[in-house]
Amino acid sequence: MPRVVRIKLSSTSVEDLNAVCEEIKAIAKRTGVRIRGPIPLPTKRLMVTVRRAPSGQGYHTFDHWEMRIHKRLIDMDADERAMRQLMRVRVPKTVRVEVEIK
Repeated sequence: MPRVVRIKLSSTSVEDLNAVCEEIKAIAKRTGVRIRGPIPLPTKRLMVTVRRAPSGQGYHTFDHWEMRIHKRLIDMDADERAMRQLMRVRVPKTVRVEVEIK
């Protein structure tokens, strides 16, 4: 049974996340390994509500701030050539990568 690498990607920037996913897909196509994904996982929404007036004076007006965390999941065969190329992929600071060998 071949070993499988599970790659979990998360980012606040969906453009950066999709760019890294496309690079991983290109590596899989070049090396000829089987790939499954990128599978979009549910987006986590973090909401913060703050008062506009820090002194507490005036109208009760609030600002709502939201941060979205987008996630992708990729499964691919653990081929040595593909893994070496995978480790050389340039990852932006906004993207978090977890690699797990199953």
